[in-house]
Formats: sequence, structure tokens, C-alpha cells
Amino acid sequence: MVTRRRFLWTSGLSLTAFREAPLVGQQPVKVNPAIQATAQRAPLEMRIDPAAQTAAELLAWQRQFRSVLTRLLGDFRPPVRWTTQVEQEVRLQDHTRQQLVLSANGHPSLPVYLLVPHRQTTRPGPGILALHGHGPFGYDTVAGRHDLPGVSEAITKSNYDYGRQLVAAGYVVCIPCMVPFGRRVDRAAYGGQDPCAVTFVRMQLLGKILMAENLRDCLWAYQLLKQQRFVIPDRIGCVGLSYGGRMTMLTAALEPSIRCAVVSGALNVMQERIQQRYSCGGQVIPGLLRYGDIPEIGSLIAPRSCIWETGSQDGLIVQPWADDAMSRMRQFYAHLGAADRLRRDRFQGGHRWNGELAFPMLKQVLTT
Repeated sequence: MVTRRRFLWTSGLSLTAFREAPLVGQQPVKVNPAIQATAQRAPLEMRIDPAAQTAAELLAWQRQFRSVLTRLLGDFRPPVRWTTQVEQEVRLQDHTRQQLVLSANGHPSLPVYLLVPHRQTTRPGPGILALHGHGPFGYDTVAGRHDLPGVSEAITKSNYDYGRQLVAAGYVVCIPCMVPFGRRVDRAAYGGQDPCAVTFVRMQLLGKILMAENLRDCLWAYQLLKQQRFVIPDRIGCVGLSYGGRMTMLTAALEPSIRCAVVSGALNVMQERIQQRYSCGGQVIPGLLRYGDIPEIGSLIAPRSCIWETGSQDGLIVQPWADDAMSRMRQFYAHLGAADRLRRDRFQGGHRWNGELAFPMLKQVLTT
């Protein structure tokens, strides 16, 4: 058993700009002082220890923290069997876009895009699970649905069609639509309230966690991707922006067979979030801060390759907290002898997908 003492460090995602980017002259968010004080004293009992440790001890910590995280989330296992309905299939210049709906007993149906490149060979190739963030369009932006009203503007603002970019690079891309976004939410029914917060509360009353429900759907889409005859099942990466970045981190952390990850616009921690600004119910894991935070979850990806993208003008990233989070993960990777597999892409720009380091890393890990 790895003790709390060995892993306690005693030193002193993300949401998209569509709704929450700071405005000029915006007043600071006021948080109950008692909540702020409690957040500052959050136990983080399994926080990463910066002291050098053996690889065996680090891997033991991973197993224990993954077990704790799994317990906090509850049941997020995807269905073993399901039916697939093809709603639409469109042949485009360089790929075919399938619009699918997955259905299984006991689960809400899952809408998915499957983008298949037009390859010169019939041999299977690598795949990508591409996850969307907040916004009114759900998975349509990632798939590059310029034919739908308003999607082009959203894509331009955040370089949001990374699924479309990846299929153009030769990957088979699977894009699930999460709750409560896109076609899986009727915003008018919420009367101006935040669907994420309301959905989180309603699911809590049913004994469910919104983030765990979306994790199940991400893993379901991953299983669909693995089963495609034109995909090499052990050469699949996961990428996402904002909430999609948060879910990329969580999905890769809890599915060790995902080969690599790109987490964009989500290098912030919940300890900071609950002290300084609102964070939607889709990102809340009840009880998390008793044991750890985002850096601890991100370290479950180690020693697999992972890139964290942060824009210099991203108002949702608080630099001191982001730097500390990255430092904690770097220490973990370094102590596993995998320092070169964790990188931070700090680019000039706002809350958007960048891809400058991501595309070369994906190519190296998934195709060589």
C-alpha cells in the first residue's frame, strides 16, 4: 500500500469562449469566503510527490489513484453490444462522412460522426477519437459541417474543425456528441439557465454524474472506432478542445489502450476554478479534491505521449495555476523516464485548437 505521506506534496476545462471568456470591464466573480477557504485547504491526499521515487512506486500510485477516480465517478462502462443506425452518408472530396446513432438497452442513444479518409490502400490505418467542447453545435464543429448555419463562424473562431483536419491527414476519426450539447440538448427548455449545471443536479438526484455519463459515451465511441475494419485497434489517439480537452484527459487516463492524447485549452485545475470562477457541472467529479486534481488525473496518462495546448490570450487559463499543474505532471513523467513524452504547446492566441506540435506527435506515435 502506498501511504498518504509518500504522495503528499506539502508545498505552499475547461469551458469555451462561446459563453465564458472574460469581457473587458467584467467584475470579478464573488465566491463564498468559506468555500474559498475550504478550497485553499483541500486535502489532495494523493497529490504528486516531487521527490524521486522508483518506477514501481509510481506505477503503484497510478493504480491506486485510478481506482479512487473510478470509485468517485461510478459506473461509466460502455455497453458491450449495440445497434448502429446510419442516418446519413456523404462522400466528400477526401473522405466519407457517416452520421450514426448507437443504441443499447439501458443507455441513451449516442450520435456519432465517423469520418473515413479516401486512402490509396485497403490496409487499415490509425484512428482518432476527437471530442468537442461547449457551444451550441456539439460535434458538428469538429466534423467541419460548414453546410450548417452558424458552424463556419464557430470553426473560424476556435480552429474548431480538427476532426476534419485529421481525416484530411489520413486518420479515421470518430466524433461523439456529448450531453448537454448540440442535438442532445433543447436549450429553450432550460429557460436561460445553464444546461450543464441543471443537468448535473438532475443526474445527481438519480445517482449519476454528468462527467461519468459523457465518459461512458466517449469510451463507447472509442469501442466503435476500434471495431472498424479499416482501423488498427492499437493505434488510436484522442484529442479535444476545452471541455473536449477535459474529456480527452479523462478518457485517456482511464483507458490505457489509447496510445496518445492532445489536451487543448484545459490546463486549469478545479481547486482554482471553485475559488475564482464558475465551472460547469459537466466538469465536476464530487469528492475529487479530497484526493487530487487535474494534474493527478493527467498523470494517469503517463508514460504515453501527451501534449497540452495553451494560448497566450486564453482568458480561461490562469498561468500560475497552469504552470504548477504542468510542473506536477512533468515531475511524474520525468520520474518514469518519459520526460520527452509530455509537452506543452504555448502558442500565441486565444481559446482555440492549435495543432502545431500535435500533428507531428500524432504522426510519430500512431504511424511509425
